[in-house]
Amino acid sequence: MPVAEKLGAFYLGKDYNLSAGALGDTPLMYDARDLTTHAICVGMTGSGKTGLCIDLLEEAALDKVPAIIIDPKGDITNLLLTFPDLLPADFLPWINADDARRKDMTPEEYAEKTANTWRDGLASWDQGPERIRALKESADFVIYTPGSDAGVPVSIVSSLAAPELNWDDNQEALREQISGTVSALLGLVGIEADPMRSREHILLATIFEHYWRQGEDLDLPKLILSIQNPPVRQLGVFDVDTFFPEKDRFALAVTINNMIASPAFGAWIQGVPLDIDKMLYGGDAKPNVSIFYIAHLSDAERMFFVTLLLEQVITWMRAQPGTTSLRALVYMDEVFGFFPPIGEPPSKRPLLTLMKQARAFGVGMMLTTQNPVDLDYKGLTNAGTWFIGKLQAERDKARVLEGLETVSSTAGTGFNRSQLDKIIPSLGSRVFLMHNINEDGPVIFQTRWAMSYLRGPLTRSQVKTLVAGQSSPATAPAADLATDAADPAAEKAAAPAVASYATTTSSVAPILPPDLPQVYLPATRSMYDAVGALEKELGQRLDVTDKKIRYEAQVLGIGAVNFVDAKRNVDERQEVALAVEPPSGSGLVRWDQAIQLELDPHALNSQPEPDAIFGDVPDSINSARELTRLTKDFNDYLYRNWRYSLFYNPTLKAYSQQGEDERAFKIRCQQLAREQRDAEVDKLGDTYARKIDSIETKLRREEQELADDEAAYDARKQQEMLSAGDSILSLFGGRRRRASTMLSSASKKREMTARAKRDVEESQEQIARYQADIEELEKELEEATADITERWETAVDDVQVYEVKPRRTDVDVDQVALAWTPFWQVTVSEPDGSSRTEFLSGV
Repeated sequence: MPVAEKLGAFYLGKDYNLSAGALGDTPLMYDARDLTTHAICVGMTGSGKTGLCIDLLEEAALDKVPAIIIDPKGDITNLLLTFPDLLPADFLPWINADDARRKDMTPEEYAEKTANTWRDGLASWDQGPERIRALKESADFVIYTPGSDAGVPVSIVSSLAAPELNWDDNQEALREQISGTVSALLGLVGIEADPMRSREHILLATIFEHYWRQGEDLDLPKLILSIQNPPVRQLGVFDVDTFFPEKDRFALAVTINNMIASPAFGAWIQGVPLDIDKMLYGGDAKPNVSIFYIAHLSDAERMFFVTLLLEQVITWMRAQPGTTSLRALVYMDEVFGFFPPIGEPPSKRPLLTLMKQARAFGVGMMLTTQNPVDLDYKGLTNAGTWFIGKLQAERDKARVLEGLETVSSTAGTGFNRSQLDKIIPSLGSRVFLMHNINEDGPVIFQTRWAMSYLRGPLTRSQVKTLVAGQSSPATAPAADLATDAADPAAEKAAAPAVASYATTTSSVAPILPPDLPQVYLPATRSMYDAVGALEKELGQRLDVTDKKIRYEAQVLGIGAVNFVDAKRNVDERQEVALAVEPPSGSGLVRWDQAIQLELDPHALNSQPEPDAIFGDVPDSINSARELTRLTKDFNDYLYRNWRYSLFYNPTLKAYSQQGEDERAFKIRCQQLAREQRDAEVDKLGDTYARKIDSIETKLRREEQELADDEAAYDARKQQEMLSAGDSILSLFGGRRRRASTMLSSASKKREMTARAKRDVEESQEQIARYQADIEELEKELEEATADITERWETAVDDVQVYEVKPRRTDVDVDQVALAWTPFWQVTVSEPDGSSRTEFLSGV
C-alpha cells in the first residue's frame, strides 16, 4: 500500500504481460506533472475506459489537485459514491434492481454481494477503507447541474461580465472569448453564425467589445436593449442601420427575449455564478472536484454551456502565474461532437486554446472518447499521454495510430506502428496501452480497482438524491488582513442596532464657538434597514408609527497611516475615519471602541438633514482647545495601534500580496508547496539516480564477469574431466612415471576448477550485494520522498500573521472635529396600545 500513497505519483494499476495474459507486480505510478502535457483516453464500450479515468481523477483528488469535470453522460458522478465502511446499506440505494432480479437475488442480498465484491477488489489492489476516507477528506466533491436544480444550479449571468483582464494587453484573447461566447449564445437560439460573415455574430460581438473595452459588465436584458439601440453607430464602413436594419435587429432581439422569457430558461440564471476560482477551491481553500452534469441538456444547450465554461476557464487560467507543477485538471468525459476534425463548433476553439496554452500555467487537460474517428488529431499534437483501450473497428484503430504517429513525430520520439497495430486489438477489458512521451516506451497495464462504486450513469433524479443536503462549495469571503486585521476597531465597525441616549433634544442645533470644527455625517443607513436589523435581532415585526433623524455629538478623527516594508513589498497608505463617543469624566477617548466609517472626507455635510433633532454637546468637546488636545491623542492611538497585517508562511517564506485574502494566500501556498515538493523530489531523484546508475554499472560489469567466470568454470570442469580420464588410462597402460605426472596435473586442474568455482561464487555474491544495495537505495528514495511530501504538505497550514508597524512620521492626522452622527429615533407601538422609543444607528 505505501506505493499507492506517494503524492505526485498517480497509482493507476500494475504492469500486464499481454502474451501470457498475466498481471505483474510492478505498480504503474503516473507522474502528475505529465498531465500538464495533457492526456487522451480512447476505448470502445466495455474497455474499462471509465474505470481508468475515475482512477486518475481519484488520484488527482488525493494529491489535492482541484478539477473541473464535464460529464455529458453521467458516469463521472460515480466519484461521489465512495463508502469508507463498505457496508451493504451504503450500496443498497445505488445498485441496479434489474441486475438483482436477473441473478434471482433480493436487493439486500445483491447489495451485500456488491459490498463484498468491492471490499475484496480493493484489497487485491492494496487499498482499504482508510484510502477511501483519505479521498473523501482530500477534496470537496460537488455536482453542478446547469439548467436544472437537481444538483447545484449554475447561473450563466456572470459569463457575460467583463473579464478582469486589461483590454489593451489581452485584445486577441478577449476577442476570441467574445467570439466563442457569441457563437454559443446564437447557437442556443438556433442561429448558426459564421464569425466573419454573419451579421448577427458581428453585431453581438461588437456590442460585447464596446462594453468590455470599458470594463463594463453585460447581462441579457442589457444585451437585448443594445441590439435594438446599438452603442455604436457604424460597423465597418456602413452605418448600423444599413448593415443591420432596425426591423431585423428587433426580430433578433425578440428571438433572444423569447428565450430568456421562457420559464424553462429561469434555471439558467439562478444558482451560483460561473466563477472558476470558487469552483476550484472552497472558502477554506480546500480543493474542489467540480462535476458539471450535462446529460439532461439538449445538444444546443450542451454546446452553449461547455463553450461558456471553457471560456471562463481560459480567463481564470490567464490570470495565474506560470508553473511546471500540476495546478488544476480539466477533464471532459466524452468529447464527441465538441472537437471534430471537420467544422468549427463554438467549443472547438477554447479546447484548442487550452491544449496549446494550458501547460504553461500548470493546467492539465484530459479528453476521452469512444469515437476516435471524430477527433481532430492535428489539434491533439500537444497531448503527451495516450491511454488506449480495446478497439475493434479498423478505422478507429487506424485513426488512433495516425494520431500517435503525429504526436511521436512532433515530440521526436520513436514510434513502432506495426507493433502497436498488433497490440491494440489484443487488449482486454481494463487492460490499456499507455504511450507517454515522457517515458522510454509504451507500457501495457491493467487498471486498479476504483475506490468509487462504478454504478454507471446516473439519471437527473438520482443526482438529486445523491446531492440531497449537499451545499455548494463554501464561498464565504475569507479574512482580508490587509484591511480588517490592520484595524483594531474592525470589530466595532458596525454600530449597534439600538443606542441609548438621553431623551432631552432640541429641534435647533446647539450654538457652539465659531472656531470649533463640526461636521454632519451622512445617514448611510436607511430607516428601513435599521428597523430591519432590530426586527432580526428581536425576532419579531415592529409597528413603527413615527420616525425622526436625531443627531448626537461624537468625536470624528480623520487621518492616514503609511506602511512601508521593502523586504515584504509593502507600500500602502490607509485612510482612517473613526467616530467615537465623547471623552468621559476622566477626559479619555476610547478610540479602541470607535466605529470605523467608510466615507470620503470631502463629502462630509456642513448642514443637517431637514426636520432633524439634536442631542446635547458634552463640555468635554465644546471648545476648539479640547479638540486640539484630542488631535494628539488620536495621532498617538494610530501610531501605537494601527497595523498593516500580512499573512505569512515561514516554511515557504511567502507573504500575502496586496489585496490577497487568507483563502487566496492559502491557495497560492498550496501551489508553491507543490512546486517546492516537485523540485525537491526531482533533485533527490537525480541524486539517487546517479548512485543507482553507478551501482548498476558495477552490476553489469560484475554480471559480465560472472558470465566469463561461469564460462571459465565450465571449461575448467571439462579439462579436469579429460585430464582425469587420461590419468586413468595412463595408469592402466603401465606408464607409471607419466601417470604420476598426469595425476599431479589433474590435481592442479582440480585446484584451478575449484578456483574458477570460487570466482563464480564470488561474482554471484557480489551481484547479490549490488542488487541489495539498489533495493536499499530505492527504499531510501521512497522513504525520503514520503518525508518530503509530508513536510511540504504540512507546510501549507503554517499560516501566521505578520504586522507592519508605522513610524511616527508615517502617521498623518487631517482633522479631529465634533461629528454630528445621525440616528433614527423611531416610535414603536406595542400590542397593548403603549409605545416606546428606539434609537437606531444611521451609519
